[in-house]
Amino acid sequence: MVEYTYNTSGTCSKKIKILIEEDTIIDVEFTSGCNGNLQGISKLVKGMNVSNVVEKLKGIDCGGKGTSCPDQLARALIEYISEKPGNHTT
Repeated sequence: MVEYTYNTSGTCSKKIKILIEEDTIIDVEFTSGCNGNLQGISKLVKGMNVSNVVEKLKGIDCGGKGTSCPDQLARALIEYISEKPGNHTT
């Protein structure tokens, strides 16, 4: 199991901690932000494949900020994927 921490940008939440096992999300914990909504997002993505979560959440905008807490989660997962051993981006 891997614990991955991501510092967010442009949102009310400040940090996302994600537990991942074999490309499946085990748990997500947001620091700060809209507690009820973020608990809902966390529960909805539990058990999902990392790539599926990225596909569903990437690009969601909140109030014209160009990002959102769901989008930040997608960005965190993209960063996680790019940093995994054996993944090489060109």
